[in-house]
Amino acid sequence: MVGNSTSNTLILRTAATFLVPLQMLFSVFLLLRGHDEPGGGFIAGLVATAAVVLYLFAYGVARTRLLMRVDPRDLLSTGLILALISTVPGVFLDQPFMTSLWYELVVPGVGKLKLSTPLLFDIGVYFTVMGSILTMVVALTESEGEK
Repeated sequence: MVGNSTSNTLILRTAATFLVPLQMLFSVFLLLRGHDEPGGGFIAGLVATAAVVLYLFAYGVARTRLLMRVDPRDLLSTGLILALISTVPGVFLDQPFMTSLWYELVVPGVGKLKLSTPLLFDIGVYFTVMGSILTMVVALTESEGEK
């Protein structure tokens, strides 16, 4: 039922249609509040992955790949690169490796926007978690469809 074929369950498809956007929005919320309160890149990545897996169960691998638009392995490598990049700026400012740095940007019409290396690290973890788990789940689902 999971493989390349799609589910014929109206309830699952309807639930997926409404829950996937809510889960993705909640994952972004968890990501952004992570370094001040419980949350962060890891749990946000798990919530986002659960949304994609729900869609996968409802609509199958082919439609899920269309929804993702990006190969999960690319998410994994992008996340690792972002996490690595977040550790370097401190070295260029004569600070210890992995020093947390904050930057303020003035955005016209928005005001001050605070960016930080911990946020970049969390975004890297977010993509790494999503990419690694989705790579495994999609591979298992596709191999199940071959049987």
